Amino acid sequence: MKIAKDAVVSFEYTLTDPEGEVLDSSEDGPMVYLHGHDQIVKGLEKELTGKQAGDALKVTVSPEEGYGEVGGGAPMNVPLSELPPDLEPEEGMGLNAVGKNGEEVTLWIREVKKDSVMLSLDHPLAGVTLHFDVKIKDVRKATKDELHHGHAHGPDGHHHH
Repeated sequence: MKIAKDAVVSFEYTLTDPEGEVLDSSEDGPMVYLHGHDQIVKGLEKELTGKQAGDALKVTVSPEEGYGEVGGGAPMNVPLSELPPDLEPEEGMGLNAVGKNGEEVTLWIREVKKDSVMLSLDHPLAGVTLHFDVKIKDVRKATKDELHHGHAHGPDGHHHH
């Protein structure tokens, strides 16, 4: 079966930046997603369309089709006292916040200091050209349940966190 909208795709990948530094990989096991539902970066999803299990490919994704361009302004210094008390901030972690107009925004931790964190509206990989090395493991039709929920379910069923 070829990858198309509503297919559940399982793939292994290594993501590197233009200098060849590994940014992320599927070393904990293949990534599984529902194709055509904006669950992986746009540029990668586009390139996987039409491929099938066993295919291996290298995909270069521009910032526009990856995590966007840098443009959120200077990072903000936020006291730790303003963060949820049970949060252990780590560099690169995304925090959901409510913007001025009540819309949800994600703020990314750029730096953790002694009593504050630097938060940015830009994803840590904004402005970065992404290089994916992908091996497609499995492609199958999504179940009715998966389509209803809008995401793939793992081999052990379904859990909402």
